[in-house]
Amino acid sequence: MVKYCGYLLTDSWLRQRALDMGYPPPKTSQDTNDIVGLASMQVMARTGLFSSARVRRVKTPKGTYFWCIALACDDPITVGERLSTRAPPEAEYKALKEALGKDFPPRWYRAI
Repeated sequence: MVKYCGYLLTDSWLRQRALDMGYPPPKTSQDTNDIVGLASMQVMARTGLFSSARVRRVKTPKGTYFWCIALACDDPITVGERLSTRAPPEAEYKALKEALGKDFPPRWYRAI
């Protein structure tokens, strides 16, 4: 079972972020997928993580699905994506944590 270490993003947060960026509300499933990519890439770029983080779909222990800005992965094969196998030090994710309004370190979630 592959796990990613990162921060969860809700669909409503992603939609609001895209609206704040000037994109129209999604009308199709493709529009929604575009918003996920655009909004998450924008926050990763602004926090200096564009080349070192990935957006992945994960499942919480309660069975809820979310998008996740992944900073690490416990699967050595996935490390080919340039993700560490260990959670990063706070200095590397502090800007992302602040941009997302989180007050805790990134957590591990099961990949789907």
